[in-house]
Amino acid sequence: MPSCDLGHREQGPIWHRKPSPAARGGVIVNIIHGTTGYHSKAIRFLNVAFNSSGDSLLAGDHQGNIYVFDLNGNRFRLVQRTMQACTALAFNLRRKTEFLVALADYSVKCFDTETKELVSWMRGHNSSVSSISVHGSGRYAITTSTDTAQLWDLDTFQRKRKLNVRQSVGIQQVFFLPLSNIILSCFKDNSVFAWEFDTLHCKYQLPTPVEGSALHYKVFAVTRDGRIFVAGGKSNHLHLWCLESKQLVRIIQMPTEVRAVRHLEFLPDSFDGGSNQVLGVLSQDNIMRFISIETYKLLFVIGSHEEGISTAAISPNGQYIASVMENGSLNLYSVQALSQEVNKPPPPLFKVVEDWPKNKSEANTLTMRVTSGRSEQPWKSKGSRIQTRLLKVQMNTPLEDKENELPGGLNKKRLQALLKGYGEYPAKYRMFVWRSLLQLPENHLAFSSLIDKGTHCAFVNIQNEYPIKSRKLLRVLQRTLSALAHWSAIFGETPYIPLLAFPFVKLFQNNQLICFEVVATVVVNFCQHWFEYFPNPPVNILSMMENILAHHDQELLQHLIKYSVTSQVYAWPLLETLFSEVLTREEWLKVFDNIFSNHPSYFLMIVVAYVICSRAPLLLCKQSQDFEYFFHHRNNLDINSVIKQAYHLMETTPPDIHPQRVLDDFMPLTKGQYPVFNKYPKFVVDYQTRERERIRQDEIEYLRERQLVHELEAKAQEQKAEDEAFYRKQELLREAEEQRRKMVLEEEEKLAERRRRLAAVKRELKVKELQFLDASRRRFLKYQQDQQEMELKRLDDEIARKASMREKETAAAVQDIEVQQMELESQRQLFEQRLIKDQETITQEMREEIDDSQRKADLEDHIVQRWIETDREERQKAQMVAKENLAKAEQKCIDSEWRLQALHKQRRDGQDREKRYEEIAKLLHDNRVKEAELLKAMREAEEKKWEEVTWRKAQLEEEQKAAAAADEHRRQFLEDEMNDALELAEKLQRENGCFERQHDLKARCAEGGAQLQQVPKPGNICLNDLSAAQSSSHSEVLTSLDRRGELAQQERELMAEVRQLRQKLTARARARPPPTRISPTRWTT
Repeated sequence: MPSCDLGHREQGPIWHRKPSPAARGGVIVNIIHGTTGYHSKAIRFLNVAFNSSGDSLLAGDHQGNIYVFDLNGNRFRLVQRTMQACTALAFNLRRKTEFLVALADYSVKCFDTETKELVSWMRGHNSSVSSISVHGSGRYAITTSTDTAQLWDLDTFQRKRKLNVRQSVGIQQVFFLPLSNIILSCFKDNSVFAWEFDTLHCKYQLPTPVEGSALHYKVFAVTRDGRIFVAGGKSNHLHLWCLESKQLVRIIQMPTEVRAVRHLEFLPDSFDGGSNQVLGVLSQDNIMRFISIETYKLLFVIGSHEEGISTAAISPNGQYIASVMENGSLNLYSVQALSQEVNKPPPPLFKVVEDWPKNKSEANTLTMRVTSGRSEQPWKSKGSRIQTRLLKVQMNTPLEDKENELPGGLNKKRLQALLKGYGEYPAKYRMFVWRSLLQLPENHLAFSSLIDKGTHCAFVNIQNEYPIKSRKLLRVLQRTLSALAHWSAIFGETPYIPLLAFPFVKLFQNNQLICFEVVATVVVNFCQHWFEYFPNPPVNILSMMENILAHHDQELLQHLIKYSVTSQVYAWPLLETLFSEVLTREEWLKVFDNIFSNHPSYFLMIVVAYVICSRAPLLLCKQSQDFEYFFHHRNNLDINSVIKQAYHLMETTPPDIHPQRVLDDFMPLTKGQYPVFNKYPKFVVDYQTRERERIRQDEIEYLRERQLVHELEAKAQEQKAEDEAFYRKQELLREAEEQRRKMVLEEEEKLAERRRRLAAVKRELKVKELQFLDASRRRFLKYQQDQQEMELKRLDDEIARKASMREKETAAAVQDIEVQQMELESQRQLFEQRLIKDQETITQEMREEIDDSQRKADLEDHIVQRWIETDREERQKAQMVAKENLAKAEQKCIDSEWRLQALHKQRRDGQDREKRYEEIAKLLHDNRVKEAELLKAMREAEEKKWEEVTWRKAQLEEEQKAAAAADEHRRQFLEDEMNDALELAEKLQRENGCFERQHDLKARCAEGGAQLQQVPKPGNICLNDLSAAQSSSHSEVLTSLDRRGELAQQERELMAEVRQLRQKLTARARARPPPTRISPTRWTT
């Protein structure tokens, strides 16, 4: 078979010599895509498609490589790398160089084969696209997925329509009918609808098939003229519909080997006018059969069990068939070579035609069976019913040859003669011959029931004992061994059954049913009496072989006995491995060609013959390790000599020691159900099964306990990590707290330093101010002295001329004294304002300190509240209300007491809080019984606090009334003094006769009294008013000077009291105890 490996080439020839498909089963070329490297493997092809002329082939692999094969020009070319697997392919019938490809990301792309550029990208599907149908005009295309079908305009690449269905129904396929404008849609519920392409209105629906012949439609095909519609599914029946009459015209029954249909496609013919008569049917066994829908004959077959077909496409001109094989390669067949039936075996010689009973139902009259013989045309009866004719082979051979006849028309005697002549069967037909010799029943249902039981517990971890590189081969071995163990319990306990079955698994890995039945047949027939001494080797069989060896080669047996080499060393390894360790593949196949063609005793003779033919190297061996190595490894031995020696032993061995006397003749497996295999000591197997189950349960319990221990360790580690994290967090919090405390102390020290500096600056400013006032006073006195001197000079100069100047001078003197008095008054007011500012500063500082302490107290209360809430969630609401009321009462108490004695209250408040925290800590240790007492005590405390608040408020109101009375008394005193001063001034004016000046003095005194009332009075500063200084007389001026001295004395006393008050505040702030720290430990009842 010519082969073409694409490799890493992007273009090249398909074949180097013109192929001759007639001599190679119709195969023109086998195309593979291999890779080179450390892990060399073939890249699998997935889909193929022909163009409209049939001379170009489009193929895509699972890596996204798209190739175009020019069959006329003998060239291939890589046209695109999509980097993802393709799910469907189709050529654009309008633009010959464009093609459509559906990808694994649910999108459809259009590429150009010449420029290799992306033409368009069409999206809209939510699942993989299974098929692409292009209209005959090439302008439209339909893409189908399981949930929707979409109609595309290939000129604009825009979606025109979308077919949506319910999820429970699902779409199988939607496609254009050839030579018409009809769209055919097929759904999973077997319904088939025809739609007008222009209007997309439903034109008709095919009726439901007749009862008894319904099947689940999966695949569909239509002839080139669009008249015949074929549907198939999970059955070996095909439904033929006539789309013109919308009727089911025929049900075709495929051979029994077909259980499901995977693909349908008509084979075009240049002379049939589009009414195709040959239908290709790809079934579940990966074989594609081509039948005639007129004569119901099987014309030819492509593919086999060893080289199965995955999917196929037929060229529109009917010359080529492209098939994607199960191994991922691509086969190209010549239809002309296949139709000549070159490789078809001759038909049976004797056939008989039987009519079916005429009382069958109408559904049965439609059924036609496909046969390989010659059949007559169906004829119609008077009732327009089609009469069914069944063609079957009737064996009519002589009775003496009946036992040698095998399925498939083979004869055992002829096969043995062929085998003796050539030494082996042809490799191409070996599997077919083996199946005929072993007479495999192919019990699909029985095998499916064994497979459905799943993997046997004895072979769950078989990959650990037999690390096979191929996962597929390992999976097939596991399934085959599990089926054997489910068939008979002995095979689940036999340690060498994988060695025995592995050669057949590797040989029949593509057909697990055949593999299982071959192994089962070998065990039943060629392993007779093997399991009677289980779990020991078959001592009886080994004794027979030792007797045969003693009869034919006494010297070799004595040599083996001399070195303690028993039959378990030189015979049992060959039996349990079926020679797979000591023979190559070709030698092994040749040996089993002879084993399957002879009596089961020949198998034992082959073992003895192998030992006899190896006598020369065995006689040289003197150590047991050498003997063991010899029978477990390949040796330089002519297998043909071994086979001839086995035949010689079969003929020359005496009957009394011949194994044929003990072993039964070959018995094939029964059809329908497999025979019961119980030729073993059941109690031993049952005991081992129980022990295995016990060990498995112990292992499960051990694994469960170990898992539990691991979980506990993990939880312990997790808890340990959490504890460490908690302690680290607490340590970090402690360090942060210490750091914050140090920072607070540093800030307090800095604040105290700033305050000291501010006091020093204030003292300096005060000194400077006093100096400035003294200098101003001196300047003013000097100026006054100058003015007085000038006035004296002026008086001396004008004493003679102006007598009236005395009054002016006196007035000037009075004015100067008033100016001085006003300056003194302004200085007094400025001093009072500064005292007020200092007092406000001190008051603000006191308020800030009290606020800070209050915030700390609130924070501590909040922490205690959260502590109580965490510990007592169910009593959170009641305690929260009590705490809030208690906090409000405490806040009222603190506010009232702050107005009376702020510093003393702060210290007492801290002591109260400390006592209250101790009470709360004690109360948290009490149980639920003492909760009522706690609430009662809190209510009593609350009532006491509210009583204390009421008492404090009353006391505060009394103090405010007393202060108001004192203020009123002081104001009344000042008014009385002012009135006395006014009366004295009037008296003096009357005595001096200065009525006009008295009037001015009254006005000025009135203005001075008004200004005095407008000056703000500090609440905590008690300074005497100097209202009496408004007098204009000289005696009142002297009284004002005396009072000025008294005012200065009072000012000095007030400053001394302020200094003492500041010292007391500083001492109390330093002596204040640190805030109580709440322990992070939670108390629980």
